[in-house]
Amino acid sequence: MSVRDISVSFGGIVALDGVSFDIDDGLIVGLIGPNGAGKTTLFNCLSRLYTPSAGAILFEGRSILTCPAHQIADLGIGRTFQNLALFRNLSVLDNVNVGGHCRTRSDYFSDALHLPWTRRGEASLKSRSHEIIGYLDLEAHAEKRVADLPFGTQKRVELARALASSPKLLLLDEPACGLNHEEVEALAATIKQIRDDRAVTILVVEHHMSLVMSISDRVIALNFGRKIAEGAPAQVQQDAHVINAYLGTGQS
Repeated sequence: MSVRDISVSFGGIVALDGVSFDIDDGLIVGLIGPNGAGKTTLFNCLSRLYTPSAGAILFEGRSILTCPAHQIADLGIGRTFQNLALFRNLSVLDNVNVGGHCRTRSDYFSDALHLPWTRRGEASLKSRSHEIIGYLDLEAHAEKRVADLPFGTQKRVELARALASSPKLLLLDEPACGLNHEEVEALAATIKQIRDDRAVTILVVEHHMSLVMSISDRVIALNFGRKIAEGAPAQVQQDAHVINAYLGTGQS
């Protein structure tokens, strides 16, 4: 993905101001910044929930700004949300199936008539969903209602649903939010495993600095809607602008 001079304004408030960066295939890229830095606004642009007022976003050389939000998964972009967006009264399996429907060829009339090819498609979808559920160690919960599961398990369900769309680029919005120390350690291992096993490029927004720095190949830092640093984790950690943004040391 290539992000070029993206700007977003809400009335008189500038949320993003000329932000540019590239995400190379196969990398885990961390996006950091204090509250109000513009991270979520940027994520919402990348998943087409927002339309920037200026700039371009290219995915595999194609502009995504001409695509409606409901076609983003078809392009190969998946995401999770900071605030869980699961169907709480459906089972884990049903939630994961929802994520995979963008890869099926069914339509209203074919489904209504129960045509053979739609039945084969549904069987293939369920098989893939079960594979992902097993991959994320959710087999014991497959038929349980999401609402009846612990918060940490629900976070894994949302990750499974995102993976069901077979993304090439996975956007993770605060995946460690609400997790305990052991769950964060397990999440770090899972994110790296997904990248390695499934050849998925990952962009993660996260306030948990130790998680970001331990899994990221590159880190991008925002503050007040502008990019203030980009580079290897150790390099960004020592950047004076980043230190000032987080600690207010007055360095420049």
